[in-house]
Amino acid sequence: MPSADPASRGPPRQASGRSPARVALAIVLASIAAVLLAAFVKGAIGFGFPTLGTPLLALAVDVKSAVALLVIPNLVMDSLQLRRSGPSGDAPRRLAPLLLFTMIGTVVGTKLLVMLSPRAVTLALGGFVLGYVLLNVFRFSPRVPVRWELRLAAPIGLAAGIMGGVTNAPGTAIALYFVALGMDKKEFVRSIAFTFLVVKTVQLVTLVWYGLLTWHLALGSLGLAAVGLAGFALGLRLQDRLDQRSFNRAVLVFLAVLGVWLVAKAL
Repeated sequence: MPSADPASRGPPRQASGRSPARVALAIVLASIAAVLLAAFVKGAIGFGFPTLGTPLLALAVDVKSAVALLVIPNLVMDSLQLRRSGPSGDAPRRLAPLLLFTMIGTVVGTKLLVMLSPRAVTLALGGFVLGYVLLNVFRFSPRVPVRWELRLAAPIGLAAGIMGGVTNAPGTAIALYFVALGMDKKEFVRSIAFTFLVVKTVQLVTLVWYGLLTWHLALGSLGLAAVGLAGFALGLRLQDRLDQRSFNRAVLVFLAVLGVWLVAKAL
C-alpha cells in the first residue's frame, strides 16, 4: 500500500522524557540540597561533611565528580573550623608524621579513584558508609597509649589517606584514632581541623593532577562552597541547641539507608 501523505500525519510528536534543561536543573538543585545538608551537619556536630556529602551528591552525579565537587567546600569549612578552634598550638609538630603518611595515602587513593570503575568506587563508598555506621552503633572506641603514636603514624596515615582518596572520607579513621589517643574536645577539634585542611589541600592538587577536577567542576565546586557556608553557619548556630545524641542517631540512620542504597546500586 502506498504510504500516507506526510502532511496528513499531523505535527511530529515530541520525544518522550524530560528535557535536558530540566534534568540539568534537577541535578543542580539536588547538589545544592546535598551540600546544604552535609554542611549543616558539619556545623552542628563538627565533622561529617564528606562522609555525608559524598553519598548524597552521588545520588545526583557520578562518584568521581562528587569527590571533585566537594573538595573546595571542604577546604573552606575546614579553614573556618580551624580558625574558630583557636591557635593550632603544637598540633603541626605532633601530627607531622601522621600527616606525611596521610598525604602519601591520599595520592595513592586518588590514583585508585582514577583507575577504578564507577561501580567499584560506588561499592567502596557504600561499604565505607555502612562500616562507619556499624562502628558508631557498636561504639567502637579503643584506647591507644600515647607512646605508640609515632609507631602508628604510618599505618593509620596510609589507611586514612587511601580511604580518603577513594571515598573522599578520611575523617572516620582519623577521628577514631584521635579518640583512641584520649584527646580532649578542644584538642580533638583543633587537631582534626588542621589534619583535614592539610589532607584536603593535597587532595585538591592531586585531583587537578589526575584530571578529575576540571575547570567546569572547579567552578561548580566554588558555587557549592558558597552554598556550604550557609549550611555550615546554620549548623553552628544550632550546635548548642540540639540534642546531640538524638541528632547523631538520626544522621546514622540516614547514612545507613544511603549506604545500603549505594551498595545495592553497585551490585
